[in-house]
Amino acid sequence: MSRSDTPSAGKSGAPGFVPGGHQIDSYGNGGFRFAGMSHQGSVIAMPTGIQSWLPSKAEQINVASLTPVIVEISKLDMLIVGTGEKALPPNSPFAQAIRNQGLAVEVMDTPAAARTYNVLFAEGRRVAAALLAI
Repeated sequence: MSRSDTPSAGKSGAPGFVPGGHQIDSYGNGGFRFAGMSHQGSVIAMPTGIQSWLPSKAEQINVASLTPVIVEISKLDMLIVGTGEKALPPNSPFAQAIRNQGLAVEVMDTPAAARTYNVLFAEGRRVAAALLAI
């Protein structure tokens, strides 16, 4: 985010937290645009807000990296994981671990994940998206 676009930490205490649900306006060039702001790097979008997400490669996605989603799991119906330019297998260990906690998980490339998240968000669904920047 540019200096003027940087929100203060929200209730999550996470740097780069923007409270409230927002669609992803665009992606690419190593980041995302949402809520009238630009963010460099990966993000997790949830009904409670959008925050920075540390993984930058698909191999870095694991259950620990998805802790923000797990904390909100009772408020969600689905998690969409965008794994960059290429989709990981749908039965990846992190996806199966989240499914075992009762949350539906879809794994796809980041462009498809961002589009799917936006459609489900617009329908008022309780959806989260963990999106690797491309």
